[in-house]
Amino acid sequence: MNSLLKILFIFLLLTGLAAIFKNHFQIEFGTSDYWEKHGYFFLIFISLFPRLTLLFSSIVFGGVLWWLSFFFAPRFLVAYLASVAYWESNPILVLIAWSICLSGESGEKYIVSKKVRNYKQSGETFEAEFIRKD
Repeated sequence: MNSLLKILFIFLLLTGLAAIFKNHFQIEFGTSDYWEKHGYFFLIFISLFPRLTLLFSSIVFGGVLWWLSFFFAPRFLVAYLASVAYWESNPILVLIAWSICLSGESGEKYIVSKKVRNYKQSGETFEAEFIRKD
């Protein structure tokens, strides 16, 4: 039930932000339909392999922030691009993109930090000899 409330909160937050951006800042979201341009395979691959799919697909790219998010938070980039392009026509798809973004990024960071913590606590020491070449 807790995750359902988080998803509902994300949806309401995105809806509120979209309304504020559209009404006060005159930012227009795309009105094209996702299913006219892409299919199920693209959806699966962009969820599982966001960097490869972004690199080898026909998605708009460029700019410093685009490349920074491509390297450091690719799922966030996918969710942002989905919000801008498909919010008007497919809000549920955008909600799914943001859910995958938040759960995937936090899940990866948790697993990596847990592995590093376990490695530091394992107490394994390595002996090595360093020889200086003159």
